[in-house]
Amino acid sequence: MIGKTVMVTGANSGIGKVTALELARKGATLVMLCRSRSKGEAARDEIIAQSGSGQVELILADFASLDSVRRAATEFLARHDQLHVLVNNAGLYMGERLLSQEGHEMTFAVNHLAPFLLTNLLLGALRAAAPARVVTVSSGAHMMGHMRFDDLDATRGFQGFRAYSDSKLANVLFSNELARRLADDGVTSNSLHPGAVATNFGGDSGGLGAFFFRLARPLFLSPEQGAQTSIYLASSPEVEGVTGTYFAKSRPAHSSSESTNAEVQRRLWEVSAGMTGVGGRGSGVGGRESGVGAP
Repeated sequence: MIGKTVMVTGANSGIGKVTALELARKGATLVMLCRSRSKGEAARDEIIAQSGSGQVELILADFASLDSVRRAATEFLARHDQLHVLVNNAGLYMGERLLSQEGHEMTFAVNHLAPFLLTNLLLGALRAAAPARVVTVSSGAHMMGHMRFDDLDATRGFQGFRAYSDSKLANVLFSNELARRLADDGVTSNSLHPGAVATNFGGDSGGLGAFFFRLARPLFLSPEQGAQTSIYLASSPEVEGVTGTYFAKSRPAHSSSESTNAEVQRRLWEVSAGMTGVGGRGSGVGGRESGVGAP
């Protein structure tokens, strides 16, 4: 990874932090995208100390705000003209229905809309670095998800696990559609299931979800184990050129039938483009220069 620039979102804790550390150890110029300045700076200092790398940067971004994502992308592009690997790792689980700054259900906004926007804004830098990679962390929970296009903001009968599963399905759909749209650009796009990982994820979300997360925690993988597939997809020469694939345990795996439905992939893309203002027909950043236009 020497000479390559890598961005990892949610890089201050859990599998994101382990992924960031290992990629820094491999020699990459690491850009950490984190919500909290204090936690981000502490993690950056720790990664520098453990990796011996002096090429570790921190950019702040709150994925509950699309404006914050736009500012983060602008800050990155002011520093770098190439991005070799983007690891869309940041995510959350909500036990109650809350709204993002733009008024979208928080789980869908943070887990899908924010990485959709970020990836589109950085596509120019990814193309410039080709061969480049986009790695999106999903979950086996996507198998229980369904794209409820008539209620993406979960206004009717909100359930935390259902919203989370739907957002993780959106991750796989997005990754697959991105792979199709970038097929001729030298940029690959793959998604993954990290396994059930023992982090703080979901533990402070409230309700029964938090209770079961805490109850099952002793059975979960360590963050070091959970990060292995992300690290593999970001750095291994074995997957050079592999795209549009869902991985688990660093191997191709079956994803849900809905996740492979080309029409659902396309529809989610167009709806997401409308919600974020990028990646769709007529978008100012949806063309070849900086985004992905519709075919």
